[in-house]
Amino acid sequence: YVAAVYEHESILSPNPTALVDRRSALELMGRNLDIYEQQVVAAARQGAQIIVFPEDGIHGFNFTRSSIYPYLDFVVHSHSVKWNPCREPYLFNDTEVLQRLSCMALKNKIFLVANLGTKQPCEHTDPHCPSDGRYQFNTNVAFNDDGMLVATYRKHNLYFEYAFDTPPEPDYKLFDTPFAGKFGMFTCFDILFFEPAVNLVRQYNLKQVVYPTAWMNQLPLLSAVEFQQAFATAFNVNILAANIHHPTLGMTGSGIYTPAKSFIYHNMEGYGGKLIVAEIPVITTDYKTNLEKTPDRASEKGNEQLPPTFYAEMMYDNFTFVPVWGEKGELQVCANTLCCYLTYQRAVLTDELYALGVFDGLHTVHGTYYVQACALVKCGGLSFSTCGQEVTDATALIDFQLWGNMSTSYIFPLLLTSGITLDYADHMGWKNNHYFISKNRTSSGLLTAALYGRWYEKD
Repeated sequence: YVAAVYEHESILSPNPTALVDRRSALELMGRNLDIYEQQVVAAARQGAQIIVFPEDGIHGFNFTRSSIYPYLDFVVHSHSVKWNPCREPYLFNDTEVLQRLSCMALKNKIFLVANLGTKQPCEHTDPHCPSDGRYQFNTNVAFNDDGMLVATYRKHNLYFEYAFDTPPEPDYKLFDTPFAGKFGMFTCFDILFFEPAVNLVRQYNLKQVVYPTAWMNQLPLLSAVEFQQAFATAFNVNILAANIHHPTLGMTGSGIYTPAKSFIYHNMEGYGGKLIVAEIPVITTDYKTNLEKTPDRASEKGNEQLPPTFYAEMMYDNFTFVPVWGEKGELQVCANTLCCYLTYQRAVLTDELYALGVFDGLHTVHGTYYVQACALVKCGGLSFSTCGQEVTDATALIDFQLWGNMSTSYIFPLLLTSGITLDYADHMGWKNNHYFISKNRTSSGLLTAALYGRWYEKD
């Protein structure tokens, strides 16, 4: 099928905490919706059957609970209500944004997924009801090619979004398409948690996911395209991921991903939006990871100088590292119960320092979640203290096999190359209670090769 995602440089309110009226809010959102409309037309012309827009793309961000109120549409979160906002605009008040999105889908005969703020009045008898008598949700909406509202999803894992409420229960929201079967949806920070993202994909055996996001890149392990690809690979799904484009805020990185191929956009230099359109296969069968080439345990070699262990902060976590010296070798580094092993060979020795790092613990900055990670990274400079820094360019081509005795079965394989481009591993999977990833000769200089494990039960 042909899919489209649009990385949108949103027009933002100059003062998001100021209180404005609905008319002013609609005026600002209308300017973003005008751009959406142009992109829907462009995507439909290229044969796209579905288009996905980013999180916060219509209203922006950094609102307070009261300042976002005029930007919120009313939406019924219920399976039972069948509603076409374009054809039945008068059914509910405060649905101007939904009406425009619905009409775009209808006019261009395309499935459309977008993100907006929604409101829902609640009774004070409801124990969860906020004191102002309403819920405010960060919401994805999906319309079919007739403009019908076919699914709404309320973001479950909020990322410091004080304007919004967490829904009382996780939403598992799917919608059906004639061209690729069922799609599931979740938003941004959700991708790092079991509920609802992982549970949704597993429970419904989903093969297609739409993913609006407003993601701030964090190298070396959590840049947008790197983790979007890892999720597609780990769960054997197609992901249509649309990010916001605000390089000054570190926000860029969208793509259309299959378990074996990606069409991505990552641009920290330029301004303006970017439409990606790609034809991808509908996944029907479970693609089994190729497990032929399997690591032999590093053989015990006597009396060799072992490289020194050192500690450095990476992604706000205290990693234990060993340097990756010389043109080839075998290394191991451990922390808590996790041991990481690396065999490597470099085509040409370059004056770049690489290190193998391990972290097994609770990550506590910008969210709390338990991580088990084995990571081969390029350091920022030549001293140990630069390992774990954000690096975007590298020249070293390295053949490697990386493995670890992970305690969780949820492993996201990361493979990032120079200029924030992606590569695919030759082999990966489980062997003797170890998860491994191997690659002969990356397509360009290696930035990060990592196994990012999420031990959800320990969150």
